[in-house]
Amino acid sequence: MASNEKKPQKQMMVFKGKPLVRNGNTLYYGSMADPYVTLLQVLSTEEFHGVQMANNVSVQLLSTDPNQGPRERIVKRTEKNGLYNALNIANIWLVRYLEQ
Repeated sequence: MASNEKKPQKQMMVFKGKPLVRNGNTLYYGSMADPYVTLLQVLSTEEFHGVQMANNVSVQLLSTDPNQGPRERIVKRTEKNGLYNALNIANIWLVRYLEQ
């Protein structure tokens, strides 16, 4: 690759206008620059037509305040069946808490 050629930049995944970052079975939804972000952890999967689909997903609304300890950062938590349901509740929580 010549020095004047640019590498294509990876597009960040977005769900309903907010960034979605995945690492293995862990997803962060929202911007770390905001006061709150959600953490989604896939707890179990099931096979559907040869594809692994998220079954149980833990959702936590976290404060991004660096002055709080790890346990104090957890504002809300729940478990949902399926990734879509988990992302929807994560979005609802983020919208409500970021409007405050």
